[in-house]
Amino acid sequence: MTTISQSVRNFENWLAGELGDDIVKKDLREKHERMRSGGFVFLRATYWRWCEIILDICPDLGGAPAVLAIGDTHLENFGTWRDAEGRLVWGVNDFDEAAVMPYALDLVRLAASAVLARKGDGPSVRKIGELILGGYRRGLENPLPLILERDHKWLRKVLMLPNSERRQFWEKYDMLPPGRKPVPSAYVTALADALPPGAESRAPARRSAGTGSLGRPRFVAYAEWQGGPVLREAKALVQSAWSLCHRPQDVSIHAGEIASGRARAADPHYRVSDRILVRRLSPNSRKIEIDKHPETLLLPTMLELMGFEIANCHSDDASAATAILRDLQARDPEWLQEAAMMAASGISAEQKAYCRSR
Repeated sequence: MTTISQSVRNFENWLAGELGDDIVKKDLREKHERMRSGGFVFLRATYWRWCEIILDICPDLGGAPAVLAIGDTHLENFGTWRDAEGRLVWGVNDFDEAAVMPYALDLVRLAASAVLARKGDGPSVRKIGELILGGYRRGLENPLPLILERDHKWLRKVLMLPNSERRQFWEKYDMLPPGRKPVPSAYVTALADALPPGAESRAPARRSAGTGSLGRPRFVAYAEWQGGPVLREAKALVQSAWSLCHRPQDVSIHAGEIASGRARAADPHYRVSDRILVRRLSPNSRKIEIDKHPETLLLPTMLELMGFEIANCHSDDASAATAILRDLQARDPEWLQEAAMMAASGISAEQKAYCRSR
């Protein structure tokens, strides 16, 4: 197996080959700094490395039934959006790494992220596994989008921004300066096509966001339309790191397919075309970040809902649920806790080795 430093170089060389002149080297340098800050951030920043090592750490996961899965699952990969009926929905909101893989990997990665993020007073590893797995089983048996208009009042209260923060949100994008370099025409076109007809858009601006996707070009278009602001974001997609490592013949982008699955109330402004993802940004489209609200992300109810939502994503293939439930029945009751601990330990060791090599 390559060292983590070699792996970083190999992956970024591949990414540069995919993106060419569009790769954002400044963002890669920022990612390298973030990777030094701790295990949770390192996990978020290095999904390709997870793909390289997880079946060595947990070899028994490789035989689990395969589904179209999220891939880069972690505590911060959940957020809100408005569906076609204008309802506030909560669920997984990043499918950049979606690919066909053993279903168990989404569960283990989520649980490992919780183990890495928890502090001394956080939930036990056993509790983390029980909650995620309990929600997942419930979701497989009755998949259902998580609509916040009537149910889950506590989560709606957590996620809705006060007026002061809504104002700050719009002001931040209103003041984004245009980039020094021209925005590639493909992104300009994608953003223009995604805005409402007649919207008066400014020149797209470069945006740096996320952790795992740092290095990929990402742009936003701010426009005024019918008395108020609207925002669209466009970012580059590449082959899933899981496919790159385990199914190299599968170069398809699966983000749009899993995002619009039968058990999800999809965001009508989430579109994938020609390896560019476009989506709406607004104060109603947000996630909870671990550095600001760790206690919320590690709540028992939240972990259970995350497991439930993973089942929603896996339930697009109804026949797969039967095979997954059968596989779960055959596993040791504490398999998820044990796998999450081994994965978290492996990631921590990788992060320490990375820091020593810099």
